[in-house]
Amino acid sequence: MDLKQYQIVLVNLDPTIGSKIKKTRPCVIISPDEMNKHLRTIIVAQMTTNSKNYPTRIEVKHDKRIDWIVIDQIRTIDKQRIIKILGRLSRPEIKEVKSVIKETFVD
Repeated sequence: MDLKQYQIVLVNLDPTIGSKIKKTRPCVIISPDEMNKHLRTIIVAQMTTNSKNYPTRIEVKHDKRIDWIVIDQIRTIDKQRIIKILGRLSRPEIKEVKSVIKETFVD
């Protein structure tokens, strides 16, 4: 599977502990392509259909519905957890993801 930054992938997130999002759900790959190509792990931001409007949540249209990218729940996963590739973020969505990541973790 050729995994690229900003693809939406279906991931089996179980088992998890505590308040992390559980079960199988879409995630956005946020690790850079160079890492995705050479490491057995990738970094993803989970997506949910149920969210409040919050500075670290990004609203996107995916699969004919509204989803939220949850930047405050980023995790590193083994590539074996990926079930399939579902799609890719649009350019405006990618720009917003970059902005929120920078605002949250860099500034």
